[in-house]
Amino acid sequence: AMDVCLIQTLILFCSLICCFWADTPSNKSTPNIIIILMDDMGWGDLGVFGQPSKETPNLDSMAAQGMLFPNFYTANPLCSPSRASLLTGRLPVRNGFYTTNAHARNAYTPQEIVGGISRDEILLPQILKKKGYVNKIIGKWHLGHRAHHLPLEHGFDEWFGAPNCHFGPYNSSDRPNVPVYNNSQMVGRYYEEFGIDKKTGESNLTQIYLEEGLDFIFHQNMAQRPFFLYWAADATHAPVYASKRFLGKSSRGRYGDAVMELDYSVGQMLAWLRALGIDKDTFVFFTSDNGAAVMSGPKQSGSNGPFLCGKETTFEGGMREPAIAWWPGHIPAGTVSQQLGTVMDLFSTSLSVAGLSVPDDRLIDGLDLSPESSSHQSHFTPNRPIFYYRGNEMMAVRVGPYKAHYWTWSNSWEEFNRGINFCPGQEVAGVTTHTQQEHTMQPLIFHLGRDPGEKYPISAVTKEYQDALSRITAVVEKHKKGLVPGVPQLNMCDMAVMNWAPPGCEKLGKCLKAPKSQPWKCDWPH
Repeated sequence: AMDVCLIQTLILFCSLICCFWADTPSNKSTPNIIIILMDDMGWGDLGVFGQPSKETPNLDSMAAQGMLFPNFYTANPLCSPSRASLLTGRLPVRNGFYTTNAHARNAYTPQEIVGGISRDEILLPQILKKKGYVNKIIGKWHLGHRAHHLPLEHGFDEWFGAPNCHFGPYNSSDRPNVPVYNNSQMVGRYYEEFGIDKKTGESNLTQIYLEEGLDFIFHQNMAQRPFFLYWAADATHAPVYASKRFLGKSSRGRYGDAVMELDYSVGQMLAWLRALGIDKDTFVFFTSDNGAAVMSGPKQSGSNGPFLCGKETTFEGGMREPAIAWWPGHIPAGTVSQQLGTVMDLFSTSLSVAGLSVPDDRLIDGLDLSPESSSHQSHFTPNRPIFYYRGNEMMAVRVGPYKAHYWTWSNSWEEFNRGINFCPGQEVAGVTTHTQQEHTMQPLIFHLGRDPGEKYPISAVTKEYQDALSRITAVVEKHKKGLVPGVPQLNMCDMAVMNWAPPGCEKLGKCLKAPKSQPWKCDWPH
């Protein structure tokens, strides 16, 4: 693996020789696209949003050079559904990344999941191919790990990373360690060839992912091919890790160390674009898949700033994300957009940047933010709604500054009494409920400008409440009228489908024997 100092040397060297490449034709008519997706990073983890730990100088600089979105959301408070929505531009309830096994349950793609991204869905890289883009994913896929669900079957040309979370280590008899792929072939497993020391937190994975990203950018630029890089590092997901150079450097412990290394990596990628002279030809967007996993405890999770609760909940802390758009010469530096945005907008926006249209044979939930993210006339959409789903239930809706909760639930009393707390230190009576509470007849409504922590419901007898409710009710009725749910992909589990014998395992002598297939309905406790 390249040392980080070598990476910096290469960037400096490339900067020096760039003047000799001044006449090289650029991809201006077909801009490159980079989406940087963090894992469980909270809104409050960035210095630009008030984090005092000084861990994100590069991201803060990226915001100063680009556009900050303080009102940006994921499509679901959990990893797999939000990633499916990013790449399809559609809510999980439409693209199938939800469960109907129990009411209002979060579901994702652990090793035993049978389902994954449907072939009926059209993913962003599949459309970008029409314009000659070379597409690469680096890091966590999480849209299904069976062969027909993997990235190279859904529009990506290259992949370095893993199909599942880096949970483990496992003993290979009850459960295999998660494989790491180079394109379509497994090249090892977590905790085996790709080490993660859970005791010290040391792992070189982020550094490896950075090197893969820089190498991909360099080679596509040399070949004069437009590229889409989806950089999905996962160091901030428990078990949190960082490389030796960054361990012990943050005042927030291991989680902060991981943030520092990811911030460094973003800085290196932006510096690489400048060194290659393609920064003005590359649209870059940074965000996270869901809010900080506050149930993991202070040493394994980040900050959701002023917002309530965190990951797996439909309170603001679970779905409000840090977000920065960067495109020198196109996005005015130091701007802040109050547009309500979502991760689904990256689908529509990326296609617009590439000069392509969204599919017209299905409902796309994402908006094109590119006019808002450019120096052209703003297309601000003030009444764009945000839908907060948990499984197949619409839990809440935001329109303008108002958010209405139709259902509230943090997690069950059974889990809570075992010490699993989705809202540590933030219990709000009648709001962070431990039973599923229905409010459809009289929703709880909050003004998120005055009350970002969702602590003080507006009184139902006030004119403000009635006006907000009438606006939101019209939006909800329209949404439900046009909703055609996709076939749920996250209902069935089977130990036989786990990563026992991924493609390429024969060459490595790493194939394991799968148990007999015995499918069951997955149990989703949250």
